[in-house]
Amino acid sequence: MMGSPRLWLRGGSGGWPARAVAAVFALVAMMAAVPAAQAQVVGPPVGLPPPIPTPTMVNADISTGATALNLGSTFLERLGNQASGFDRIWRNNPGGGGASEAADNPPLRSWAEAYGISARNGAQGPFAADNRQTWGGVAGLGARVAPGVNIGVSIDQSRTSIDVPLALQSASLDLTQLGFNASVDKGPWTWAIALVHGFGAARSSRESGPGFATAAYHAELDGALTELSYYWNIEQTRIVPKVDFEYVRAANGSFQEAGGVDPLTVGGATLERARMLLGAEVGHYWIVDRRVVDLSAYGKFVDNFSQNFSAITASLGPESITLQGIGESRYGADAGASASIGLSNTARVYLNYDGKFRTTMQSHQGTVGVEVRW
Repeated sequence: MMGSPRLWLRGGSGGWPARAVAAVFALVAMMAAVPAAQAQVVGPPVGLPPPIPTPTMVNADISTGATALNLGSTFLERLGNQASGFDRIWRNNPGGGGASEAADNPPLRSWAEAYGISARNGAQGPFAADNRQTWGGVAGLGARVAPGVNIGVSIDQSRTSIDVPLALQSASLDLTQLGFNASVDKGPWTWAIALVHGFGAARSSRESGPGFATAAYHAELDGALTELSYYWNIEQTRIVPKVDFEYVRAANGSFQEAGGVDPLTVGGATLERARMLLGAEVGHYWIVDRRVVDLSAYGKFVDNFSQNFSAITASLGPESITLQGIGESRYGADAGASASIGLSNTARVYLNYDGKFRTTMQSHQGTVGVEVRW
């Protein structure tokens, strides 16, 4: 008889059934130990890959450079406009009538302006759309140094707030611009030049998880404009065709973000643009209660025939990405209107509207100013 199974398994240590069972348990234990040993050799599970910068991380920096470039262009064109249209009437004969320059016309003039600009730029490739609001003021002094020869100097101080909502970024730009302009009248022709140098400070803020990554860096610009216009008047109406050539160069400094998660290191960038503007101003003035009231409008075709924007390199630890800068569409249009009221033969106030229309950008500027001669 074999007896009960329990007594059979508890047989003596030399019995082969007990040894077989012990061997099976030992084999199972060894097989279970192999994965644990292998895990100790390989190490802990692999973590997340190192962070890599993305194109949208430097949207605010791109917007700041474009803002400086456009503010330089706006100031240049304003200085150029002071040489033609109603400014020519005011310069040579503030009493109106289109007569020749009066002998008692004061040789010096000064002006002060306050302006606001609202601009929206659409998305372009990896660049997210942005909104820009600018507020600024201008003060200038001009002089007639010889018959038909005028010069002027001015300073423009502005602050721009930039919002890039889709990229969760914002920036500000405080910009000072120094301008010089000169013009020469020869019969109905006027040739003018304008030069601008600007410098300022930019600050950016980027949401990066828990907290914001911030940066501060410098910006500067240089620009030149030359304009040729022809003054054609019919009694109190004028038509002033004009052609302008403009060159502007802007630069952003490099910076290192502080705070937030994954702060970036971003290299400097330069932006260059050369363009031609071809258009005309149409205006008419009235004498009302011995005051000159003038209304005018203009339109210009814009050809950005050369645009060069350096690449921007953004680094995050050992990883980096290089992005090409973006510019305006090649073709566009500018349009605007102006109203001026002469308070006397030596003082006037004026309102201006200036609009810029491109494929992915629209800008609207309003200006109020006063000019005094002595």
